[in-house]
Amino acid sequence: MVLGDVVAGIQLVKQSVAFIKENISTAKDISEIAGQIDNLFEGKKQVDKKRSKKDGVSLADQFGVKSVANEIIDAKLAAEELYNISVLIDQRFGHGTWQTILTERNKRIEAAKQAQKEKIRVRKKQQEELMELAGYFMIGLSLIVLVVGVVVAVTVFADVKMLNIDNEY
Repeated sequence: MVLGDVVAGIQLVKQSVAFIKENISTAKDISEIAGQIDNLFEGKKQVDKKRSKKDGVSLADQFGVKSVANEIIDAKLAAEELYNISVLIDQRFGHGTWQTILTERNKRIEAAKQAQKEKIRVRKKQQEELMELAGYFMIGLSLIVLVVGVVVAVTVFADVKMLNIDNEY
């Protein structure tokens, strides 16, 4: 992830927060600001990912005070904005709304992860079954080749023996 991604992450957080703050008082239901809540979560995720991922970044950028300070401050700002939005949503739609959103989001994320694991498991099982079938096919093919080889050998041996019998008379 490059510096632009971090800027995009914190900018996404700031833009989402600004939109939500402007529209929270006129929103009739949560669906009117749901897209911006998604963007807020995505921005926070990008900021957090940047803090943990250091691929392709020079040592000076990884360990420099400016870089470390920016990452920590951005993460704290994102967390603070997330908290502020949680308070606004709870005030507008009733206590516990934000926690309900988080709980439902976590359930859906977990369900998606489980579905992905199940899909991988099924795909792996299908691949194993296909390999087993290919093994049986190879065994069958080998047996056919063996039987044909034995028949050809017997036929050739019988023809040679017949030729030897004809030569003796």
